[in-house]
Amino acid sequence: MTARSSPSPPTSARARSWSRRARRPRCWASRLLGTSIARPLIAKRQIEIAAETGADAVAHGATGKGNDQVRFELAYYALNPDIKVISPWREWDLASRTKLIEYAEKNQIPVAKDKRGEAPFSVDANLLHISAEGKALEDPWVAPEEYVFTRSVAPEEAPETPTWVEIEFEKGDAVAVDGERLSPAALLTRLNELGGANGVGRLDLVENRFVGMKSRGIYETPGGTVLLAAHRAIESLTLDRGAAHLKDELMPRYAELVYNGFWFAPEREMLQAAIDHSQGPVTGTVRLKLYKGSVTVAGRRSPNSLYSLEHVTFEEDQVYDQRDAEGFIRLNALRLRLLNRQRG
Repeated sequence: MTARSSPSPPTSARARSWSRRARRPRCWASRLLGTSIARPLIAKRQIEIAAETGADAVAHGATGKGNDQVRFELAYYALNPDIKVISPWREWDLASRTKLIEYAEKNQIPVAKDKRGEAPFSVDANLLHISAEGKALEDPWVAPEEYVFTRSVAPEEAPETPTWVEIEFEKGDAVAVDGERLSPAALLTRLNELGGANGVGRLDLVENRFVGMKSRGIYETPGGTVLLAAHRAIESLTLDRGAAHLKDELMPRYAELVYNGFWFAPEREMLQAAIDHSQGPVTGTVRLKLYKGSVTVAGRRSPNSLYSLEHVTFEEDQVYDQRDAEGFIRLNALRLRLLNRQRG
């Protein structure tokens, strides 16, 4: 049973354009924000359809306990301050999933059921990820059954030989897999297949909802997990140290804004501009090894690489005077020496 709206892969030119922009955040947290990053796209399209049809209201199926109600409605009001919002879970007599199932059955709405004739958990799915929570998954001590997972094999059931994959980037965007240029949707689909076949991208997480409670969820993000590892690898080669460190400092703040539903807030757009600017030199290729649930970076190269073998080699070189380090160290140690003398 799906109590939360699930977007289909974007198909229209407008949706593809939005998809490209939505891909650009390099700040996914451990769960990669697969649910929260989908909500502004759904809300934006709802508002567009409302405008096209002359509707004065939009509705969503999020519960009154979750994050999605916040995400949807913040987006609605940001895009149309005068829109009316209908939230059945809060307004109708649907205080539990049991009542929701009864409503579905009464109105001949099909609901997937387990062997006991009950909906075992709630599922949210899109091209980036699939998540499950509630019912059979509510006890964080109980491990999820294997049937919960639909996009990946168990790591112990993955092939005994690793899968090697190369991902090419242009200005921060992944554009090709193993030398084949692909659209964003096709590229993520390919990585989902490769990652899932190798047991990559599973996560059992207890998160802190924006509304104040903790929630246990089971997430599968095979393609996103592979893509994140590759992107971080090419950044390590092409971003200046100061820029890389600043971006890492911005990542938690950006992730928090997306998670809490502030996609259309000015501060998110400000951070987006900085992140997009940082991606200018992030071009090159990363080679990865996928093996039984793990993603290992095995190589990276870039025409914009800041890695200088001449400077870093332990052999004799002509570009770096090691005696320069002495003054550097003494200057950085000065405050520590003064502090020690004062304490002494």
